[in-house]
This record gives sequence, structure tokens and C-alpha cells, in this order.
Amino acid sequence: VAAELVVGWLFGSSGRLDAAQLAEVARLTRLVLPAQIFFVLGGLFTAVQYAHGRFLIPTLAPIIYNLGIIVGGVLGTSSGEASATGFIVGAVAGASIGNFAVQWWGAARAGFRVRMTLPDFRHPAFREYLVLAFPLMLGQSIVVLDESIGKIVAASASDGSIFGLNLARRVNMLPVGVIAQAAGVAAFPFLARLVAEGRGAEMRESMGRTIRTVLFASGGAVAAVVAVSLPAVRVAFQHGAFSEDGTVLVAAALVGYSLGIPAWGIHQLFARSFYAHRQMWVPVIAGTAWVLPAIPLYFLGYRIGGVPGIAVAASIAVTGHALTLWLLWRRVHSGDGLEGMVRTVGQVAVGTLAAGAAGWLAATAITGGQVPGMSTGVLATLAGGGVAAVVYLATTYAVGSAEARSVVRRR
Repeated sequence: VAAELVVGWLFGSSGRLDAAQLAEVARLTRLVLPAQIFFVLGGLFTAVQYAHGRFLIPTLAPIIYNLGIIVGGVLGTSSGEASATGFIVGAVAGASIGNFAVQWWGAARAGFRVRMTLPDFRHPAFREYLVLAFPLMLGQSIVVLDESIGKIVAASASDGSIFGLNLARRVNMLPVGVIAQAAGVAAFPFLARLVAEGRGAEMRESMGRTIRTVLFASGGAVAAVVAVSLPAVRVAFQHGAFSEDGTVLVAAALVGYSLGIPAWGIHQLFARSFYAHRQMWVPVIAGTAWVLPAIPLYFLGYRIGGVPGIAVAASIAVTGHALTLWLLWRRVHSGDGLEGMVRTVGQVAVGTLAAGAAGWLAATAITGGQVPGMSTGVLATLAGGGVAAVVYLATTYAVGSAEARSVVRRR
């Protein structure tokens, strides 16, 4: 009801948007608002599953949500839709399915039943929830605002730049969801239980082991993206109004964003480790503190590398945030359980560089360094990805990675 009023108050006085654009923003705002309801209710359904030690279905939420945005955007552009309507509709669909419907089903499988009653705001559990959740509601972390900052910086670029940047980020959030967010979701209840039982040493050891595993998996994901971003984007998205220039832009930005995948994993696990100790303010303050230095970093990235430079700046910012959490953890708690972390980072870096280069050379040998056709793109994606996977495992194994050797033993 108040969309026009709020949008006019926020953006009308600047003069950057005319009346038609303000009306369009208000329309899109109305479209996306239902997604917020799905997020809130879905979060409660997810919490029920966590309490019962069920983690698989909650990990599907960010994957389905991001897929919804990607599919909606592609369908919108393929149909000739020039606005962001496709993305917005895809976001609402992804939230309603992944964050709400699927999580309701998962909670029901865990025994959850809806019972209509008047809320008891004086219940101790509700008060405890407010105390714990308040810092998360108040803080505006760099991992929350990086998308908005990127769009603001890219606003002065050519038409389609924001679309390309947003699409690259959404694609990148798929491996982030599968690796980083899934690990954080699965680890948190276990870490919280160890803390509650006073088993701090075991908690830190488990956390360190999980971080090393996530770093190993993240390195492989980065290598794969570097190797096949161009042919993979061509195969997945270059249809209808999606041009070759758009493919090149999205592929380059995707590589820039992928550099931050390991940092997303570190951030997710350290943040949840602080949450397990009920130290909600630490990751919130650390993330919020990175917002101000990130803004000039994004502009610098754009000035040096254009739109892909914004993606690289985003990866640098989230990496800085993750390292800050790492240092704060060592200061507030201890470095126990994190022994050998620098060695793991080095092993993963060597493997990622070797695998990314080998996979890229294999894919480029097939495409000739140009945007390929559909069949050539599929072949280049499979070949480059396969080479990257083999070289990554072989290289990390050769430099002594315990995680790589564990994978080889299981096979």
C-alpha cells in the first residue's frame, strides 16, 4: 500500500529517478515483499529441523532460492523482458519453494505441527530469542551488503552491467551454498552442543577439521570456475536476447566472485562458532566494520577492472572479513584445533592454481579462446572441468594434503 510513498521518500529527492522509474521500483518492491514472509517462516521451520539433527533439507534452501533467481532472470531476458521482473519473480518463487514449502515439509517430517494459539510474549524462550537475535537484526555485515554496493558502483556502467554482475553473483552462490553454507548449517548444532556440554577442546578440534575440509572443497570449486566459466556460461545462459558480450561479462565476473568461495566457507564456520558460544556481537561488529573500507575498494576495483573488478573487490572484502573473524577467534578463544591451517591454505592454493590453469588450457584448446557454439561449449565445459578435477586432486595429493589423501583412500 505504501510502496510509492516509501520509494519516493528514499529515492525521489535525489533526482536520479524520474516518475516512471520510481513507479517501476514501487511495482518491483510490491512483487518482492512476499519473499520476506517466506524467509521468516522458513527460518523457523529450519530451526525445528536443526533441533532434531536434520541438516540435508535446510541446505537445499539457498540452492533453490538462487536457482529460482537465475531461472527467472534467464526466462525474463529470453522473452524480451527488459526490466528486473524475471529476477524478482524468480526470487519470490525460490523463496516460496526452497525457504518455505520445502522447509515446512522437512519440519513436518521431524514432527512439527501447526497449532493456532495466542502468542505469549512473556515466555522466557521468546525473550532469549530476542536477546540472541537482536545483534543479527541490527548489524549490516559486508556479506549482506556486498550485492547492494556492487549494484551501486555498477550503476554508471553500460546497460546490462548490473544484470551481468547480479547473474554472476547468483551463479557463484551455488557453490557457496553447497560448500560453505551447507557446512555452516550442518556444523552449528553440533558445535553448540559441544559448547553447552563444556567440551571446548573437542569443539575447537571439530571446527578446525571442518574448516580444512571446506577449504579443500572450495579450492576445487574455484579451479573449476576459472577453467570453464566462459563455455559454461555460454551453454547455460546465451539464449534469446542474451548476447556474446553478455556471456563474456558474466564469465569474467563469475571468475572474480569465485575467488571468494574459500572465504565464504571460513566466514560461515567462524561466525557459527561464535554463535555457538552465544557471542553474537563479534561477527556482527566484524562484518559491519568492513562495510566502510569496502566501498572505496569496490570503486577502485571498477576503475581498474570494470564490472569484473567489482567482483574481485567483493572477494577481497569477504576474504578480509573472514580473516578478521579468524584473528578474533584466536584472540577471544585460542588457536587450538587450527594447527596447520596455513599449510592447508598453501596446499589448496597450489592445487587451485595448477588445476585452474590446466582446466582453462584444456577448455581454451577446444574453444580457441572465443565464445563457443552450444555443442563446442558443452564439450569444453566437460573437458575443462574434468582436467581441473584430476589435476586438483593429483596436485593437492602430491603436496601432502590430508583431505586429498582421504578422498583417494575412499576411492
